[in-house]
Amino acid sequence: MYQRILIATDGSDTSERALREAILLARNQQALLRVAYVVDEASIFSDAEFVDRTAIERAWIHKGHAILEKAKKAAEAEGITIETKMLETESLGEKVAHAIVEEARHWPADLIVVGTHGRKGLRHLLVGSIAEGVIRDSHVPILLVRLP
Repeated sequence: MYQRILIATDGSDTSERALREAILLARNQQALLRVAYVVDEASIFSDAEFVDRTAIERAWIHKGHAILEKAKKAAEAEGITIETKMLETESLGEKVAHAIVEEARHWPADLIVVGTHGRKGLRHLLVGSIAEGVIRDSHVPILLVRLP
């Protein structure tokens, strides 16, 4: 049913759980798994007036490579064919969710797997939700995974 599964990760406990689910599903479906990490330019450059922005961006990219390498090892240990992809928001106005949906469109994915923190109320209003943005804009099915 699913031949190409895209999982977006940020290294959090929630996205690690989503990765485990994506690996299980990819093994069951004999699907190709692509793990993506998004470097969000807006988060790096928003309020950083007096810091070395280049160093911050390098740190985000370094962290992303480490997260992707860990995901690759976990998938390969389960015999899954995996690709990794570092994504970047292309402008300060672009959102992480948009970058994920565009990757799913261009790759092309049959399914997107996303972890969700399940925030509600004021926390949801203040922090927002990448998962919600993916749901709103995706053209393919989405599997949401939450910590128990």
